[in-house]
Amino acid sequence: MVQDRKNNTSILEDLFGRILNPFQEFLRRTTAGGIVLMGTTVLALVLANSGSGDLLHDIWEQPVRAGIGPLGLEMSLHQLVNDGLMTFFFLLVGLELKREIMVGELSSWHDAALPVIAAAGGMLMPALIYHTVNPDGPAAPGWGIPMATDIAFSVGILVMLAWRIPSGLIIFLTALAIADDVGAVVVIAVFYTHGISLTALGGAAGIIAILLIFNQGGIRNPLPYGILGLALWFSLLQSGIHSTIAGVLLAVTIPAKPAIAADKFEKRMLQLYHAFHQESADPGQGDEPLSNPRMATIAQSLEKASRAVQPPLQHMEHTLSPWVTFVIIPLFALSNVGIDFSRLEFIRGLVQPITLGIITGLVFGKFLGIAAGSWIAVRLGIGRLPRGVRWRHLLGVAWLGGIGFTMSLFISQLAFDDLLLLEQAKLGILAASVISACIGLAWLYLIKPASRPLETQ
Repeated sequence: MVQDRKNNTSILEDLFGRILNPFQEFLRRTTAGGIVLMGTTVLALVLANSGSGDLLHDIWEQPVRAGIGPLGLEMSLHQLVNDGLMTFFFLLVGLELKREIMVGELSSWHDAALPVIAAAGGMLMPALIYHTVNPDGPAAPGWGIPMATDIAFSVGILVMLAWRIPSGLIIFLTALAIADDVGAVVVIAVFYTHGISLTALGGAAGIIAILLIFNQGGIRNPLPYGILGLALWFSLLQSGIHSTIAGVLLAVTIPAKPAIAADKFEKRMLQLYHAFHQESADPGQGDEPLSNPRMATIAQSLEKASRAVQPPLQHMEHTLSPWVTFVIIPLFALSNVGIDFSRLEFIRGLVQPITLGIITGLVFGKFLGIAAGSWIAVRLGIGRLPRGVRWRHLLGVAWLGGIGFTMSLFISQLAFDDLLLLEQAKLGILAASVISACIGLAWLYLIKPASRPLETQ
């Protein structure tokens, strides 16, 4: 039986090349996404401080209208990115969370306890530090900004030291960042929501109920979920709750079970493989699908079976991921991260209460919160360090936790309407992220290398 499975694996690799496991695919995508995001950030800063800075601002504020008659919706390009396209980012976060809870690092409480408690500490401490620096006044609403860790940047930085760190460290940081994102979503939904419309909220609840019925009824086609997801987004937009939360709520309803079981797919796949091989070896038929209709039919059957064995949740996550990583997040950075340093007077901007609150919250608050939360979890026996990970490694990751970007920028847009305060917040996020990345890199580089380094190939 084992030999048969090895032979089947060999057949698959002959057909499709080397098969990467989901974590390896995630790692490559996240690392590439971090590089793209870094380049986009630099580009946004250069453009904001060039002669075209004001022109770009005016372009992002151009109105866009979609819909027919009274059902139309008008918003600026900037709002379209923040309130519309970023919903797909939150949908991807929700899908990743659901997968992790069902089969991943958060599926077992004993394994999930450490990153979850560490994430909680890493959110509470920065918020407390920021509140201490800015207890009241116009800067006070920014307390949620230093609570979030950016998964693309932090994991991308960590992979730079793949040859010196234990394999469990990247898994710990990934689980922590996902739990951190969930906390940020809750903070946005509860504390950065204004003027609730119960009618629109009731409509959203009804849509969610229908989506859950679709799930339990065995509907696997993504189209109905997409249509109702759009309706859910519009309802939340009218309700006063930030519309991007629709992405997370929609993710909860996406089915996680495939249409056919894995063993049935394996048998079907091998049947189709052998049938395809026989057709290609038959000298009386064409040797490619274009000239051999039966080969084309076999290929289509294999494609159909491949879709059926993938849970809609997994298929949607796989489809969305490159769009979110390489299109939506870079667009978000371009439209939000630009800081006009001449307006801020760079040195003075670094010592403003908002900037200081964010820098101290992200750099020191994240480190202290993640380290303290982890220590408490292990000390009480609730959690355990991943295999091969020592406290010196975890403390390095605690520094990297201060790399806040996407979610921090997003919350800053909700916290501040004043442009000057917003730019001070952006400056704090960027400065803290650079400082945390440098400290984390230096820390992990200088400690003793791991005996079992992270596998990246």
